Amino acid sequence: GETGRVRCSVPVLQGVRAAGVRSAEACGCTPIVLGATFRVTLSHITQLVLSHNKLTMVPPNIAELKNLEVLNFFNNQIEELPTQISSLQKLKHLNLGMNRLNTLPRGFGSLPALEVLDLTYNNLSENSLPGNFFYLTTLRALYLSDNDFEILPPDIGKLTKLQILSLRDNDLISLPKEIGELTQLKELHIQGNRLTVLPPELGNLDLTGQKQVFKAENNPWVTPIADQFQLGVSHVFEYIRSETYKYLYGRHMQANPEPPKKNNDKSKKISRKPLAAKNR
Repeated sequence: GETGRVRCSVPVLQGVRAAGVRSAEACGCTPIVLGATFRVTLSHITQLVLSHNKLTMVPPNIAELKNLEVLNFFNNQIEELPTQISSLQKLKHLNLGMNRLNTLPRGFGSLPALEVLDLTYNNLSENSLPGNFFYLTTLRALYLSDNDFEILPPDIGKLTKLQILSLRDNDLISLPKEIGELTQLKELHIQGNRLTVLPPELGNLDLTGQKQVFKAENNPWVTPIADQFQLGVSHVFEYIRSETYKYLYGRHMQANPEPPKKNNDKSKKISRKPLAAKNR
């Protein structure tokens, strides 16, 4: 049926077109499913789930799956992506979590329909992003947790449709004031970074309601902010909106203090370990 899923086994994948299946799933398969058969037979599918394989690359002919809306490569060993991935005009959900990405390909930001992008647990930093990354203005959810970001580029403010932004367990030493332009944000996760202060512009956002999520623990906050966190999130937001705080924040930034030392040892991350020789 049209909503069926196909699990693995290449003969089954060869029969996909005849069955009119729109969704293919291959868990724990050999990469052979990405060969010529894959290209010919699956060009019309809308969902492809290849999580928990040992894939080390994504073939350039992924671009021929022009009707893909959901593409899931969670938990593989992918080190780089082909530039052709950005030609998937209908792609809405892309999951690349738990891979080995150090960089994203040139032109990646030209995916015109992308709404959910999961890059959790890779080796990405602000230097990994292509120049047009923040052209992804259709994004509603961006997951960058467990990477190596020290700076969140100011162009984050261009992603005005974002409702979820997850930056947990990076090395962030500051947040840009442009984060205050994300007026549709409902969830912000910044716990486990090296943040000492919050930009006053964050006070433009409503993240204290019952349906909102603001997580910020495990950061070396300056004492006045740490004190407000003791009282509760709503107190933090009230405080950073105050004239007193805006003054103190200005003074703090002018002083250009040394950022806190890194406290996350990421050398043991799975995404950093050399691959077994047979997979090279």
